[in-house]
Amino acid sequence: MDSKKRDHIIEELFKIDGVREIAEVTGRFDILVTMYSKSLEQMHKLVSEKIGRIDGVQSSESFIEMKSRTKIMPYLSLKDND
Repeated sequence: MDSKKRDHIIEELFKIDGVREIAEVTGRFDILVTMYSKSLEQMHKLVSEKIGRIDGVQSSESFIEMKSRTKIMPYLSLKDND
């Protein structure tokens, strides 16, 4: 994305139905967007007609989550400063 338009891009992304979370990350990508759709066709439409048309979005890559597993994390005390 065009980093000068970061705030605008994030605001526009949150306007899209199905977008649930946006994380700013390091590495190859600038942000990761978690979104949900009812079908691959709907996802294609959201990516191509909504996300791809936001001013400042230069490219995108899509990943489809096939299966998810969650690890239960042990309780961490707020007093721990490690």
